Amino acid sequence: MFQSYIGKRSTPVNNTVEKGAVKKFAEAIGDPHPIYVEEDAGRRSRYGGNIAPPTFPRVFDYGTVKGFHLPNVGLIHGEQSFHFERPLKVGESIQCYTEIKDYYERNSSSGTLGFLVIEDVGEEAGGERIFSSQAIVIITEAVRKRLNQ
Repeated sequence: MFQSYIGKRSTPVNNTVEKGAVKKFAEAIGDPHPIYVEEDAGRRSRYGGNIAPPTFPRVFDYGTVKGFHLPNVGLIHGEQSFHFERPLKVGESIQCYTEIKDYYERNSSSGTLGFLVIEDVGEEAGGERIFSSQAIVIITEAVRKRLNQ
């Protein structure tokens, strides 16, 4: 169903790790650690400034893969993992893109399930990778039928 998109990427989008957004995110996840929200704590840290929580990249814009569309309802978030080369520093700009890594199908008692593997990447302006996040989106039989209409 999505095999033709494997290996395709979105055009990179510039994102900024904004202080206010980091504070709101930390509060929303219930982790107002001083390293995220207090300037003095950030300056005293080994990073020399505030950093963002590890799951903060979920709020970034990764652009869109041309021609690739998923419905807004009926998908199942199967799995997600993050890998960091270093923490995200408050105030820095990051180039982010998404890539379709794989698509496969499995039979289940409720029909055929599709498994879409998507990787989101954040890089410095020079192209050095800061983080990647891999997610598996499960596409149910009902959604597959709607997409094939």
